[in-house]
Amino acid sequence: MERKEGIFLTTAFTVLGGDARQTRLVHQLRAAGYYVSAFRVPEIEDTSSDLTACVLPADVIVLPMPALRGPDNIRASGPALHLSEVLDAALPGTWLCGGMLDLAMTAARRRGLRVFDYAADEALALQNAELTAEAALPILMERLPRPLAGSRILIAGFGRIGKLLARKLAACGACITVSARKASDLALAGILGYSCEKTGVWRGGLAGFDAIINTVPSPVFPAARLPELRQETVLLELASLPGGFCEAAQAHPGYLAARGLPGRYVPDAAASIIRDAIFRTLSLEGSA
Repeated sequence: MERKEGIFLTTAFTVLGGDARQTRLVHQLRAAGYYVSAFRVPEIEDTSSDLTACVLPADVIVLPMPALRGPDNIRASGPALHLSEVLDAALPGTWLCGGMLDLAMTAARRRGLRVFDYAADEALALQNAELTAEAALPILMERLPRPLAGSRILIAGFGRIGKLLARKLAACGACITVSARKASDLALAGILGYSCEKTGVWRGGLAGFDAIINTVPSPVFPAARLPELRQETVLLELASLPGGFCEAAQAHPGYLAARGLPGRYVPDAAASIIRDAIFRTLSLEGSA
């Protein structure tokens, strides 16, 4: 049996694992009149204790954001929840949605599933970056020993989150330095009025910053630069693993890993972004 294309009130959803975003998504879809099965979603009673019984009726399977720990483990509390079991239970034509699904793409398509990776949706990525930047502000205000106004803050990386965060912090009166590798990013940061440093160089050193925020998902702050840090400097890690701070930096008293902020601080808004992106993707597919 093949699934129909498009999004209708008869569309059946199965939501698996995740954090508070998945919880809110279940509530939002049910409130809109959709049939929703849930399995290992926080604070939601499982529709069935049998994973296959939850997955089989689904037109759309919604995995977390990000979806996986390793190639086959779906992010969920409790015993391991294997992606391979989900794929085996799903019918051809079913949509598989989730964040960072590159490891699952080949296996899903081999079984005839259609895949929507949130990472490929620029609108979702921008909206999620906005929520991340917004949620980072109260964390900084709580941990900084001084007001944001006048604080000297280094932002490593000038992608979506870096740009939005720099704008918000500058509006609060913070003195922003952007650290990036690409000449185009440094040029744009300079045009926008921020101080600029090439990542890894930091000619003025790191001791002058009250906070260092990393948005780069790969190591950029090596152990050799740690002696420059003051004990009271806030080190805020926003990037996905492995992150930008070396392992030794994580022992610094000011270090805080603050990944997945939308799910922790604004889960309802984050769920709405995911819901709208899924609807948008299915509607476009149905009208093609």
